[in-house]
Amino acid sequence: MASKIGVYFDVQNIGGGLDVEALAEQVRGKWSDLAPVVKVLPMLSAAEDEVRADIEASGLDGVLFCGASPRDEATPWQLPVQVEHVNLREQCVLAYKNPDGSAVSGAAPALLTQMATDYVNMGVVKLQKSNVPDSAAIEGIKRILVIGGGWTGLTAAQEAARTGYEVILVEKADKLGGAVNNMPVGSPLQAPWEDRQPTNLADKIAAVTGDSSITVLLNAHMAKLEGQPGEFKATVATADGEQTFDIGSVVLATGWVPLAEKYLESMGLGVNPKVVHAAQFAKMLGEGKVDARRIAFVLDTTIAEEALQKAADEAAAAEAEAPAAEAPAEEEEKGFVKENLESIKHLRYSNAVNSVGMLRMANIICDKTNDAVQAFVLYKDMTIPGILERFYKKMQDRLGLMMTKADVTDIRDAGNHMVVSCKNTLLGMDFDLDVDLVVLPTGVVPTTAKDVVVEFDYRQGPDFPDLQLFDGFADSNYICFPYETRRTGVYAAGCVRQPQTLDACEEDARGAVLKAIQCVEAASHGVAVHPRSGDNSYPVFNFVRCTQCKRCTEECPFGALDDDEKGTPKPNPARCRRCGTCFGACPERVISFANYNIDQIGSMIREVVVPKDFKKEGPRILILACENDAYPALDMAGMRRKAWSPYCRIIPVRCLGSVNAIWVSDAMSKGFDGVLLLGCKYGEDYQCHFIKGSEICNRRKENIAETLNRLGVQPERVDQLEVAIDEYDKVPDMIDEFVARIVELGPNPFKGM
Repeated sequence: MASKIGVYFDVQNIGGGLDVEALAEQVRGKWSDLAPVVKVLPMLSAAEDEVRADIEASGLDGVLFCGASPRDEATPWQLPVQVEHVNLREQCVLAYKNPDGSAVSGAAPALLTQMATDYVNMGVVKLQKSNVPDSAAIEGIKRILVIGGGWTGLTAAQEAARTGYEVILVEKADKLGGAVNNMPVGSPLQAPWEDRQPTNLADKIAAVTGDSSITVLLNAHMAKLEGQPGEFKATVATADGEQTFDIGSVVLATGWVPLAEKYLESMGLGVNPKVVHAAQFAKMLGEGKVDARRIAFVLDTTIAEEALQKAADEAAAAEAEAPAAEAPAEEEEKGFVKENLESIKHLRYSNAVNSVGMLRMANIICDKTNDAVQAFVLYKDMTIPGILERFYKKMQDRLGLMMTKADVTDIRDAGNHMVVSCKNTLLGMDFDLDVDLVVLPTGVVPTTAKDVVVEFDYRQGPDFPDLQLFDGFADSNYICFPYETRRTGVYAAGCVRQPQTLDACEEDARGAVLKAIQCVEAASHGVAVHPRSGDNSYPVFNFVRCTQCKRCTEECPFGALDDDEKGTPKPNPARCRRCGTCFGACPERVISFANYNIDQIGSMIREVVVPKDFKKEGPRILILACENDAYPALDMAGMRRKAWSPYCRIIPVRCLGSVNAIWVSDAMSKGFDGVLLLGCKYGEDYQCHFIKGSEICNRRKENIAETLNRLGVQPERVDQLEVAIDEYDKVPDMIDEFVARIVELGPNPFKGM
């Protein structure tokens, strides 16, 4: 714990409105034993030498900077002591407004001074209750396992080997190349991005198999992956038996499989031989088996989507009417509904790949036949990613290829040909198109949606958890952390992550390899990779008091905890993302981080001065704000002078998943009139950086409500609101509405007790 703290006030960044000298004097009086150095600096950024001299002369083991938000003005100095920041600018001075909503004028109001005083005292006690984490560094094995030997996996293996890492490449088939074996010609892969190009797959395979640092295992699959980043142990089942390898991290490049034909039956797929999907046509094209002269490439799957939606709606209605005794049938219906809705999503997600792919195949067939074939591309939405727009524009002028936006309303067999009915076309007329062959989009379904591709030897099971959140794609946060999966040290690339063209798959492979290398290096330094990059803390357990309830192992979003036969947690520090969900789950409070713990936040809560006179001095509201979305949103609101109620006190938390019920109890017993939990969005619009933290907190809030009811305290005094990082314009109103509800409820019954 920090026992000698230097407190520095940054006048330049605090701005006007506060008597900084008076704040410093308050610290000198209250914390005279703990804070031997208290200074008011005109400009903190120019005071590095002075701060270092104070650390040396006074033996400081903690430094508290009071000024701007740490997100905006974190000092770049590498000080040899613990450092904390008090946000007196964005979330105090700039965010302050008088209780009646009027602007501040003249001297600092007493309420603003009290707010600043509370924040400074909270900052001091936060440092006092913080320790320097011990190192959890491991050796870090410089060997990467690449699962999948298709286009993405081959690229990943090459890139990893070029960095000096060894590579184990595992492919389940008897040859490398994957789906690209059926694609001798690909979409543009390099400048000028205007024409299709040969994939040169054979050269890529030769480069991998000829590299002595890459071990290729064909007809192989993962039998088991155990351990943690930096020191995984991978067991691979091969034709010659199981082989075991020590590896540092994993790149998952297992690719995709086509959406089952049954989901496009309403458009003739699997029913009529004159209707194929794009992947089937690519294979026919490569084998020279296309004998049609008029081909319709249909990029509108509305017919199928409406049929699937209708079937799902009917199944859901039947389920609602089914008696309870028919539960097994209900489960069957639920599965049917889920599959139908997911298939619609996979078709929509795949539109960019199909748009580029169909243009490429139409171009190839026209070239192969010297324009004897007529190709018609009928699209509802033509989605062309990035620089491939150049390819699209060139295809618009391609002889033999006709494109038009159209609603495809019917596809029917007319005996010796197919008829495609089109409405709302760019031609300004509806028409029936006679063709010999209809090519439908291929739904790109990730292999992780169909199979267990890794076989984790984790307490939480062999597969990636809760992939239904991402419709089967192995990516845990598209918005913030591409390549990352729910298993630390395993990074997804290519179409197992999202439907992509070949050029995007190559880029993806490079990104995933860099993440895999970063992970090994981070493990060797004992720090987190993401989202708390560089954090060297990790959960510490007091096993003497552990009751083996298993809540921590069950609620950890990343499988960082295994357990023994009794249920005692077995930590894997390198798997940990440092979110604190485990100690938020623990009813016995036996889990903590050296620099983030239950007692630390509880002590900060107790430092807030809560007035006894509710009517005269107003309520006090505790806001626990997640550091990833809510806290930045509050900062941005303050910077834009979008103020909120001065009755609130904000404490940043790593994730709402780390919120322990005892903090709410501490606040209520202290006399706080309300507690507001501000965190990321969850559910279908999930944006939580730690996957399920906000959702888990919401479930715990229900338990807190039951406890408050038993104590005679209205559960409405505790609420959880969702806020995205870009909703800074909304968050002040959200806070003020909550404060208004608390004012209407009146004072906390425990106030003054």
